[in-house]
Amino acid sequence: MTTRNQMDCMNFVGGNWVRGTGATSTVTSPWNGATLGTLHHSTSDDVNAAVTKAHEGFLKWSKFSMKDRCAVLFRFREILLRDADKIAAQASNECGKLHAEAKAGLMKGIEVLEFALSLQNLDQGGKMEVSRGVWCEYRREPLGVVAGITPFNFPAMVPMWMIPIAIAVGNAFLWKPSDKTPLTSILIANAAKEAGIPDGVLTVVQGGRQTVEAVIDHPGIAAIGFVGSSHVAKLVYQRGSQHGKRVLALGGAKNHIILMPDAEIEMASRGIADSFTGCAGQRCMAASVLLAVGDSQKLIDQVVAKASAMDLGKDMGALITSESRKKLHEAIARAEAEGAKVLLDGRKAAAPRGMEGGNWLAPTIIDGVKPGSQAACDELFGPVLSIIRVNNLSEALAIENANPYGNAASVFTTTGAVAERVAQEAKAGMVGINIGVPVPREPFSFGGIQESRFGHGDITGEGGVEFWSHLKKLTTKWVNPTDKNWMN
Repeated sequence: MTTRNQMDCMNFVGGNWVRGTGATSTVTSPWNGATLGTLHHSTSDDVNAAVTKAHEGFLKWSKFSMKDRCAVLFRFREILLRDADKIAAQASNECGKLHAEAKAGLMKGIEVLEFALSLQNLDQGGKMEVSRGVWCEYRREPLGVVAGITPFNFPAMVPMWMIPIAIAVGNAFLWKPSDKTPLTSILIANAAKEAGIPDGVLTVVQGGRQTVEAVIDHPGIAAIGFVGSSHVAKLVYQRGSQHGKRVLALGGAKNHIILMPDAEIEMASRGIADSFTGCAGQRCMAASVLLAVGDSQKLIDQVVAKASAMDLGKDMGALITSESRKKLHEAIARAEAEGAKVLLDGRKAAAPRGMEGGNWLAPTIIDGVKPGSQAACDELFGPVLSIIRVNNLSEALAIENANPYGNAASVFTTTGAVAERVAQEAKAGMVGINIGVPVPREPFSFGGIQESRFGHGDITGEGGVEFWSHLKKLTTKWVNPTDKNWMN
């Protein structure tokens, strides 16, 4: 496609690019406010046409052997690696994160693709003689046309958490990207077509809420994966489940890091600073609350020093919208009004030269935050770290476990018994020991608990295989045995 067409954000249906027939909206860059393109939203009729083509693709693709599907996916991997810098640049441009962050996200997605490639070498079925002449067998089969609804903050990584496993097991995948970051989907869909993934096996429909609702309601879609805020995740889960669909909706978080006085200073301060500032804090795995146990002042001083040394545009990217920046400014001001002290005020930082039209907020650290306050409880989704001072580990765990979310929890310590206690008692789906962002590598799967997940299972790894497929059970008898029992 030409550069001009790349700025025209359309649907990818049956291997062709077609405009949605709904309203249009403008895609802008968080870096400087520049217009990147026009998004053509999809109506329910557009979604229906897309599902029809996807079903046609499914009927062909599901007849491929696992080995043949993986051969095509291997070519997909090679093209994504070849174009990694171009895809990362596009993702960076439209979501505001650094190029290095965008590329790291894509590589994490390719890691899931590599896991999907391994499925051809794993036993996806099973058979045994359960009685004389009687055999029981299970076979893993696809669901049909399945859908993924993905967020703005990881325009390449999150869809690549879903697409590879879903199509490796034989489904056709319909992808609805965020209306804030639709451009990356063009490059990924083109890579899929170049790789030889048959028309209809990967479909892209662009749009906002109306499009999402049409996807959820469509009777031809068997399962839905979603990543976004907890409020929307719960609505997606409820609406999809009412239609009898399989739904896994991952929501937001309020992740806590427990900082023990014995933590190694350099590792802890770097890990904490990187955790709350990475991707400008716009990720569900970002640390947003630091539970400082006992006398941890030297460690906190180092966190402040590392965060204050970061340059906007070089060490940290931009926020997705001006509305996000306004919300964060209001939250910081509210914390001050409630008696907290701003140790590092990112509101005062100047925008990078030439990017004054962007959505900028530098790292911000708020000390003396009270449990139960907005800064302690709400997912602010920005580079803001709230510090709550506690006397001991029991107090820290009590605050962590009162949190309704359950995505991630971490502890920085040099004491094994402390680490093990946090691992056992923290109510989170992913726990880090001296790790600020405890995202597991494949084949370990990604997923939280409580208000961070609606549905069952995980989105990647073995959890993804289970979610995007089902097991057919087969019982067979060919010969009449001479002896008798209850089965024959």
